[in-house]
Amino acid sequence: MQTECSASEMDFGRAGGRRVVADFDGGMVSSDAGALLLGEADKSIRLVERFAACFQDFRNPLSVVHPMTTLVAQRVFGLALGYEDLIDHDELRRDPVLGVLLGSFDRGSAAPEPLAGKSTLNRLEHAPTGGPGRYHKIGHDGAAIERLFVDLFLDAHAKTPREIVLDLDATDDPLHGHQEGRFFHGYYDCYCYLPLYVFCGRHLLAAKLRRSNIDGSAGAVEETARIVAQIRARWPRVKIVLRADSGFAREALMAWCESNKVDYVFGLARNARLEARVADALAEAHRLSEAKAGQPARVFRDFLWTTKDSWSRRRRVIGKAEWTRGEANPRFLVTSLKPDAWRARALYEDLDCARGEMENRIKEAQGDLFADRTSTATMRANQLRLWFASMAYVLLCALRRIGLAHTQFATATCGTIRLKLLKLGALVKVSARRVKIAFASACPWADDWRLAAGRLANARGSPD
Repeated sequence: MQTECSASEMDFGRAGGRRVVADFDGGMVSSDAGALLLGEADKSIRLVERFAACFQDFRNPLSVVHPMTTLVAQRVFGLALGYEDLIDHDELRRDPVLGVLLGSFDRGSAAPEPLAGKSTLNRLEHAPTGGPGRYHKIGHDGAAIERLFVDLFLDAHAKTPREIVLDLDATDDPLHGHQEGRFFHGYYDCYCYLPLYVFCGRHLLAAKLRRSNIDGSAGAVEETARIVAQIRARWPRVKIVLRADSGFAREALMAWCESNKVDYVFGLARNARLEARVADALAEAHRLSEAKAGQPARVFRDFLWTTKDSWSRRRRVIGKAEWTRGEANPRFLVTSLKPDAWRARALYEDLDCARGEMENRIKEAQGDLFADRTSTATMRANQLRLWFASMAYVLLCALRRIGLAHTQFATATCGTIRLKLLKLGALVKVSARRVKIAFASACPWADDWRLAAGRLANARGSPD
């Protein structure tokens, strides 16, 4: 029998006596077939539907090809799959699996209709607040989007927790153009924005874009008050603890917490007066270190303290007097928590040090989900970009929480989940009665993928 040849085939030698050839003629194949899990996760928490409801669509319905829900889903799913730029969607819009997820298959068609391209999605990202304008037919409600993050957090709990810890942090978002609101930040040594994040464990509750010519705690009182009010409206008896670094140890925020029955643990910048209070403890730590052949030693002090003029009252301060690597390393905390509930060492080592985990969550949001891709000209559009990336993070967290609990991916980063479970090649086979996504038989993560798909289906109810 004569072997069929193609003029476009590429030859790669021989294997086991057979010629190795390649060509781009495999039909409808997707490299993002694992995105089916994103669709199931979205059905479980209704993220896209609720997010799309935060936008106003003033387009002529007779001229609309891509509904608002489809536009929002395409952008969120694209970010979750690793496509940070809108230009990527000029190719992604033809992906058959995305077409399946977003309903672009017409009855009887052999292939999905193309999804929205970069120009249409660009109008979505530049949606202004308020009513329509001459050049903007899509608007958005920023307050509704902010509320949605907290609602999604609340909905993720089957029962009210006894206590929650809210982590606040500001980080740099470097800018390389002339975006609105850009300023040079001396600490980060670059032009940047200074977004404010609020997390509770892995849950993202707020992502607020800010200029960088401000104090790191600017707006923290307003964000905290808004979030706490929304949480207490549903969980009136939950105990709330606010945790942050020394940049948030400000009178306004501490006084607000004390007036609203919210506890706090903040880092406290050291100064000569504070160091003098722990001088004897540092000497003791030095002696303990020498007795242990130079091993690090810690001694804690618990005392009431106030600044000379910026604080309105005396507050509990924890001093960690540490001697390590041949030198003193004192650190301080200010807290409203009582000594009978939290002893000094446990407060520092168990409660405060856990704050460092939030930095990993920010790395996921800004690194894996491209929340730092704030390259448009206006702050309004860049804030929307930050929210889109943040919603992609929330969606992947739902996939991890619901579908991957107690698996090897239960604590995996968003980037690892994308690489192992979403970036899967598959052949899309379309018949008169069904669309089949055929994954590779040798997929090493097939068992985890099946388990996640089953759990997500159960979470949303019986399949259609």
